Amino acid sequence: MAPDGTWTIGELAERAGVTVKTVRFYSDRGLLPESGRSAGGHRRYGPEALDRLRLIRSLRGLDLPVPEVGRVLDHDGEALGEALESAIGDRLRELGSQLAVMRWREASLRLLRDCDAGERAERLRLIGAVTVPPSTASMAGFWRYWLPPRLPARVVSAFLDQAVPQIPDDPTPAQVWAFARMHALVSGSCSGSVRPQPAVHLPDRGYRSAVLYDGLGEAYALASAELRAGRPPRSGEALDCFVSAYAMSRGTRDTPDFRRLLGRQLAADPRIDVYWRLTAELSTPPGAPPEPNPGSAHDWLCAALDVGTSRHGGTSRHAG
Repeated sequence: MAPDGTWTIGELAERAGVTVKTVRFYSDRGLLPESGRSAGGHRRYGPEALDRLRLIRSLRGLDLPVPEVGRVLDHDGEALGEALESAIGDRLRELGSQLAVMRWREASLRLLRDCDAGERAERLRLIGAVTVPPSTASMAGFWRYWLPPRLPARVVSAFLDQAVPQIPDDPTPAQVWAFARMHALVSGSCSGSVRPQPAVHLPDRGYRSAVLYDGLGEAYALASAELRAGRPPRSGEALDCFVSAYAMSRGTRDTPDFRRLLGRQLAADPRIDVYWRLTAELSTPPGAPPEPNPGSAHDWLCAALDVGTSRHGGTSRHAG
């Protein structure tokens, strides 16, 4: 140490356990200020530079970019702690995204490795069409098209929360395959009618969509509880709530005649059934029973309606 208490770049590097090149790199980028220069123009550093250099190394060891390290070091005292907390939070989120990408790619590779050779090209085509990390934007877009027009934003948002599945953090190959098929399904063109919806959702059938969808949310929740309990389709609170939602939206009462009419009208694009089946595959952990969703709840309720109307001498038809 010089008489003035400063160190040369070599002395600082030796005390910090790094190379001279490393010290020079951080100095040149303004992260490690010099305390001055010697008469010969050589860099000199005060003792405080050692703690600062160790902090820089620790932050870089966490893979924080150099500019982010600089932003942290611009603070001191309590502000330094807050800046450090923010930088760590940002880095954790970034790593989480990177890990999600790696897990998805690993599951995709395992899916392709373990399938029959004759299936590999088709699976690769569908998986390759999915962006990584995967996005559910295509599912949301599909439902925004399928839902009745002019629904209040609140109703649409509530439905999308239930209809658009969450992507697993650590997917299995089967879940990757389910998602790839869902993406292909909702990205394909609709054949047949312009709006492939159940008849009761069409604007000329007398049902008020906003009222209907408000009531269906509660009915689906009740039916999901029945499904989790393993109960077969039956009369009860869930079915009454389901029929009431349609009756109220039509401005009529729940009667046997209305139930028979409703049973005949509940038909949908077969693609919807495929979507809900794939949703269950994507959302259900390996080895667990299928997690109920609005599609399986709707099927349970329609089956319960069929049972009830058949007992009263009528028949109903359900295809969605």
